[in-house]
Amino acid sequence: MNASAPRVLVADDQELVRTGFRLILTSRGLDVVGEAADGAEAVELARRLRPDVVLMDIRMPVLDGLEATRRILAQNLPCRVIMLTTFDLDAYVYDALAAGASGFLLKDVTPAHLAAAVRLVDTGDALLAPSITRRLVERHAAGVPAPGPRVPAVHRDLAALTPREREVLGLVGRGLSNAELAARLSLSEATVKTHVARIFAKLALRDRAQAVVLAYETGLVSAGDPR
Repeated sequence: MNASAPRVLVADDQELVRTGFRLILTSRGLDVVGEAADGAEAVELARRLRPDVVLMDIRMPVLDGLEATRRILAQNLPCRVIMLTTFDLDAYVYDALAAGASGFLLKDVTPAHLAAAVRLVDTGDALLAPSITRRLVERHAAGVPAPGPRVPAVHRDLAALTPREREVLGLVGRGLSNAELAARLSLSEATVKTHVARIFAKLALRDRAQAVVLAYETGLVSAGDPR
C-alpha cells in the first residue's frame, strides 16, 4: 500500500456497505485500516488505529455516528470525519458539522467520488461545497427540530477578529469561494487565503464547513441574506 495514502476507518452497521467501501477504496490505492459495526467500536478503533479519515454512518446501534464523531473529535485525534447519510439535508448532518465533521457523503456516492472525497478531506479541506453547507445550515440553524439532542452552537468569540476578518467570515458563511471572495473584496486570492487561515486559527475552526455553521449561529449571517 502507498505509504502516503490516507489511512481510512469505515464505520457502518451494514457489513455489505463496509465491504463495498473497503473494496472501492483499496482498489484505488487507499488503506482501509479497520471496520466498525457501531459507534462505540468506531471510537475505540479511531483511538487505537489513529486513521487519517473516518467514514462514519449516522445511524448505528450502541452509539450513533453523531455521538461517536463528538467523542472522536473531543480526543483531538489526528483524523477527520466524513458522515455517511441517505438524505443530504439530514438534521444529524448539521449537528455533525457543528461538532467538527469535515463533510458528508450520500451512501449512493460513486466509487470515484468516494475515493476523491477521502483524499480531499485528508489534505485538510472541507468536503462540502460552501453552497451546500449554506443550504443545510439555513434549514437547521433557525431552530428546525432535530431528531435528537441539539448540539450547542459552535461557541466562539468573534471579538478576536478584525473588521476585515469578520467581513471575510460573513462571506464564507454566504457560500463564497476564495476566488469569489477575492473578486468581491478586490484582494488577491493569496491575501484571502491568509485571512481565512487567521480566522480559523483565532476561532479554532477545523475547516470551512464549521466556519459556515459558526457564521449562522452567531448571527453574522442570516437565512435569506443575499450571496
